[in-house]
Amino acid sequence: MQIRRITQATDADIEGLSDVLIDCVEGGASVSFMLPMTRDKARHFWRGVAASAQRALFVAEDGGRIVGTVQVVFDMPENQPHRGDVSKMLVHRSQRRKGVGEALMRAAEDAAKSAGRNLLVLDTASADAERLYERCGFQRAGTVPNYALLPAGGYCDTVFFYKML
Repeated sequence: MQIRRITQATDADIEGLSDVLIDCVEGGASVSFMLPMTRDKARHFWRGVAASAQRALFVAEDGGRIVGTVQVVFDMPENQPHRGDVSKMLVHRSQRRKGVGEALMRAAEDAAKSAGRNLLVLDTASADAERLYERCGFQRAGTVPNYALLPAGGYCDTVFFYKML
C-alpha cells in the first residue's frame, strides 16, 4: 500500500475516489450523503474537492487501486489560522483493519504540520473510526446527539475529536 497526495486529480482518481465513497455510504457511513448514492453524485463531490486549493487530499492505493482517502481542510476563519479539519476519512470496507486509516492519518498530520497548523479537529459517527482516532492520539471532545442522518435515514450521534500537533 502507498499513500499519494493528489494535487491534480485525473479521471481515474475521480473514479477511484467515487468507488470508495459509494462503498462507504452503501455500508452505512454518515459522511454527508444519503442513499441512493449515485456515481454522478460521487463524481460531482470529488470534482469539487479536487478543484479546491485550500485542502490536502490523500489517497491510499493498493495494487494501483484507490482503497482509502482523507483530506485536511485549511480554509479556516481569520482567527483560526493554526487549525485544520480532517475530513472524509474513508476506507473501502474490504480494506479496513489493514493499517490504511492509520497511514492516511499520518499523511494528514504531516500535511497539517507542513502547512503550519498545530491543531486538527474531526468528527465521526463510527465506533470503528473512534478507535482509530484514539489510537492515533486524538482526544475526545464530546458527543452531539442527533447531529446528522444515516444514509438510509434515522439520526446518529457525532463524536468530536482534536489533536494538538
